[in-house]
Amino acid sequence: MREVLVIGGNRYFGKRLIARLIAAGDRVTVLNRGSAPPPPGAVQLIADRDDEAALVAALDGRTFDVVVDQVCYTPRQAAIARRVLTGRTARYVMTSTVEVYEYEDSAEPVPEGALDPRTVIVTPQLPWEEPEFVTQHYGEGKRQAEAVFARGDFPYVSVRVAHVLGGADDFTGRLAHYADRIRAGEPVAVAVPDRPATYIQVDEIAAFLFWTARQDFTGPVNAASHGPLMCEDIAGAVADALGGDRHAVRYRAVEVGAVSPFSFARSYGMDTSRAESLGFAFSHTGEWLTDAVAETLGTDRGL
Repeated sequence: MREVLVIGGNRYFGKRLIARLIAAGDRVTVLNRGSAPPPPGAVQLIADRDDEAALVAALDGRTFDVVVDQVCYTPRQAAIARRVLTGRTARYVMTSTVEVYEYEDSAEPVPEGALDPRTVIVTPQLPWEEPEFVTQHYGEGKRQAEAVFARGDFPYVSVRVAHVLGGADDFTGRLAHYADRIRAGEPVAVAVPDRPATYIQVDEIAAFLFWTARQDFTGPVNAASHGPLMCEDIAGAVADALGGDRHAVRYRAVEVGAVSPFSFARSYGMDTSRAESLGFAFSHTGEWLTDAVAETLGTDRGL
């Protein structure tokens, strides 16, 4: 039985990860602010991760075989986590994002080496305590968080997660954005040019995090299903789920201004060779896209 600490993780693929850990016989502790109870079978610790003293008090001398941090968004949070968890865990897994590559524009899949976190400049003096600033600088916050862990010999892994699809509990509203426009006959706004991006199904990323927690490699690793998708692929799958004609979906090219979710002017699909060489086999988007979209929109339940 391993001792596993999950920071955050009460919803979406975090709760699926916790269910896998518990099913495997791990003893799981969930640390959060107490806004929701942990999944059944997990122990809860309540603390604000931004409050270092409260975090130390909540852990109260505990040690863990693995820590999976689902909610590390800024270099300040990373610095606190590193200070508090040094000596308390043999392995730290941070859920990062494909958005760390947001400055890339590559026709070829981007490998982990395209962004070495050891070279990223860390700016903790920026207003990382402001939620709006963190949201607007999501990729940068994750880049700098990775950089904090990459310095020295802290045993970290940063899982750079592709855009996640699927699940009736998808709280993002991104697919609903498409459904609303398609139902109303309104055009879907797309970037000029519109580039493909990488995706992963919600249960697959939970499986990958579970697998990663049981390995011994360190450093960044990309996690994505094979088969990049265009915005039109997403919109078409939504139209299919709604019982409409995907060929009737209208698009509006936008050179400046807001575009629809999953529409990107840059191409930075991820190369997953590292993960697969280590032993994890990813699926293909064609295997699950239709079901994932229907599940999220509720059309697989006749809603």
